Amino acid sequence: MRGAVAIVGAAESTDLGRIPDKSALELHVDAALNALADCGLTPADVDGVASAGEMPVDVADYLGIVPEYLDGTNVGGSSYMLHVRHAMAAITAGLCHTVLVTHGESGRSRVGMVPWAPAPQSLMGQFEVPYGPVGAPSLFPIGVRRYMADYGMTREQLALVPVIQREWASRNPRAKLRDPITVDDVFASAVIADPIHLLHCCLVTDGGGALVITSAERAKDLSSSPVYVLGAGESSESSTVAGLESLTSSRAIRIGGERAFAQSGVRRDEVDHLMIYDAFAHVPIYGLEDLGFVGRGEAPAFIEDRNTAPGGRLPLNTNGGGLSYTHTGMYGMFAIQESVRQVRGTAAAQVDGVDISVATGVGGMFMSSGTLVLGSAATL
Repeated sequence: MRGAVAIVGAAESTDLGRIPDKSALELHVDAALNALADCGLTPADVDGVASAGEMPVDVADYLGIVPEYLDGTNVGGSSYMLHVRHAMAAITAGLCHTVLVTHGESGRSRVGMVPWAPAPQSLMGQFEVPYGPVGAPSLFPIGVRRYMADYGMTREQLALVPVIQREWASRNPRAKLRDPITVDDVFASAVIADPIHLLHCCLVTDGGGALVITSAERAKDLSSSPVYVLGAGESSESSTVAGLESLTSSRAIRIGGERAFAQSGVRRDEVDHLMIYDAFAHVPIYGLEDLGFVGRGEAPAFIEDRNTAPGGRLPLNTNGGGLSYTHTGMYGMFAIQESVRQVRGTAAAQVDGVDISVATGVGGMFMSSGTLVLGSAATL
């Protein structure tokens, strides 16, 4: 299935940040209409719908789509990578022709959002909540101290992740936070859960995004520049931090990444651009290692040497990431959007010569992951 389908439409909601006049479902629809316009299609041209958060049934109903394929996979922020993979399988199997993947969350304004709380019978509800953690800000960073102890990562190296991503954000007019910051600024921000400070943490915003996926053959007849899905992979592990295989690595990222690269036939040194979900500053560090771009324990120095910064050999999170661009709650859609823009050559902080981009999403506290290897027509 390498290159058999293409992303032909890609767009975000008209606004990002604080959008108090739109519900989560309206953000799905706003982004969907923008993505369809991007490739010159209408809802009548769509026969497959995938979404997380809001049911694909409701998205289809709102847009007047009569679907032959539905995907309501919801495994957190990586859901959209899985949606693309599942759409690739469905289209090549002849189950449908054109799939619309939508995202929308009122993460900041909370319009139309159900309050988040783990069910008492869930693994998290039984084995973590009773012991006092307050969601992701206190659970996600637990492994950081172990990583520092095992591999010698310094606080300064960890702080460079948001510092460098802010450099990218300063080039992006749609980024929420654009003012440059320093390592000292990171240390001066409030401590959230040692060693994590406020500037190590993602934003909380409203927004949406959508993708239109169809066969490579049909993509030739559309007005947009297609971005081909060369490879895709997914995996999961425990939904509790205590149940993870390792506190310093993500098995889900590793397995999903291996599958995506194997299908694509792409080597790591052929990748021009990389997007790694960054709910917190340490996630790109884990991702660089688990995807095989650097060895175990080498990512902090790799970032410190400015390999991921503007002008570096592996540009990373060039929209500013969840730390500076936007983060509605399930960020994976925005990572894919930036990968598509970079391959198309239309990104605000465009990197020269991007033919292959990799986008990796994470769900929960490393409970799931999906990876996409995306390429231009030159990679086929």
